[in-house]
Amino acid sequence: MEERQTPVQAAIRPGLTIGLISVALTYVAYFVDSTMLASGWFGLVALVLFFVLIIYFGRQYRTEIGGFMSFGTAFNFAFITMIVSGLVSLVGQLLLFHVIDPALPGVLADQSVENTLEIMERFGASADSLPPEQLDEIRTRTMENFSLTGQIKNFGIGLIIYAIIALILGAILKKRDKSLDY
Repeated sequence: MEERQTPVQAAIRPGLTIGLISVALTYVAYFVDSTMLASGWFGLVALVLFFVLIIYFGRQYRTEIGGFMSFGTAFNFAFITMIVSGLVSLVGQLLLFHVIDPALPGVLADQSVENTLEIMERFGASADSLPPEQLDEIRTRTMENFSLTGQIKNFGIGLIIYAIIALILGAILKKRDKSLDY
């Protein structure tokens, strides 16, 4: 009899795949135009792709285990997939921000400040209404997010977000065997 994989075992390969795709997208964006990494639409596209791939791999796993999956199994699969993917992405980003281009965090911080000012202007606020000290503080906080401790802290916060997303994905991926109902 063939041995079935647990959700944790089954989630490793998809997690690695999604993580490598995430790293590849990040590096392509970096080589095309590094300021794309600070844009909201790039993050949105990556998030949608992330959801689609987890659902795809989750359905594949559900088929492998007989076509039915409980919410708990689906949640575990999605959560572990995101953790593995997040770890791969973290390593890729650490390499990019600390080895390949240590000046990139400064560029992205400047772009983030510029994006903030553009958003303020769209809502009718003047860019001059912010004192220079506050702009410097925004830039400094953004720079801290790219430090080693900042990225590890963000990954920790990301785990909470992963759990919430895994709840949603677990609800999408679950499928119960109605033939067992009486």
